[in-house]
Amino acid sequence: MISRLFIFIFFSWFAFSSAAKAACRNLVFAEKSYTACSFDVTKDQIETYNLDETGQPLATFNRLSDMLARQGKNLTFAMNAGMFGEDLKAIGLFVAEGRTLHKLNRRNGPGNFHMKPNGVFFVSGDTLGVMETEAFAKSGIKPDFATQSGPMLVIDGNIHPKISPSGTSAKFRNGVGMIDDRTVEFVISNTPVTFFEFASLFKDDLKSPNALFFDGSISGLFSTDLSRNDGLLPLGPMVGVYQMR
Repeated sequence: MISRLFIFIFFSWFAFSSAAKAACRNLVFAEKSYTACSFDVTKDQIETYNLDETGQPLATFNRLSDMLARQGKNLTFAMNAGMFGEDLKAIGLFVAEGRTLHKLNRRNGPGNFHMKPNGVFFVSGDTLGVMETEAFAKSGIKPDFATQSGPMLVIDGNIHPKISPSGTSAKFRNGVGMIDDRTVEFVISNTPVTFFEFASLFKDDLKSPNALFFDGSISGLFSTDLSRNDGLLPLGPMVGVYQMR
């Protein structure tokens, strides 16, 4: 009896522990399906990526995983993370390992990136954040890792003023939202959603005070938790989480 009770308790604890460690989960909000992945910068290695060791765009999660493997690291999560040009290189601020590969882009122009205010996701030591571009420029923050994209979805608890509830353009979308100054939620929709639906998820369900749009249509996710690897299209900037071997 004791041995059976011990076995039951052990496996119950193991199942709970494994579930607690799972970073990614599926959720439904307003009848739309999403996958959200939560990370704590004090516990998880969160970095941005764009180029390989030779300066060429990584383009796929598989190539990112291979590069990290050569460094003795196991990729556990990745997501496309920001706008890019035809050469797959970032068109906005991009910082990796403290090196600025592209400076902050404050220009006006067409498309989602220039739907002001746009913003920056950054990691600086044991702090991370999502901040609209002008506020980031004035902050003096020197990030270890950063990627700029746009538009902002949620700004100080309010949905971006140019995102309309009546918008009808629905696409697969992904983005990032802050929970606090060390915890972040990366989210991808599993069905096409409008900008307003996506922003509302961050504001009303995840209670994220600041959230940033990464991209639409090409949105992809790599997650060992979910045995998922969306690798259909070439990608530009990416964000990833790894564990040391």
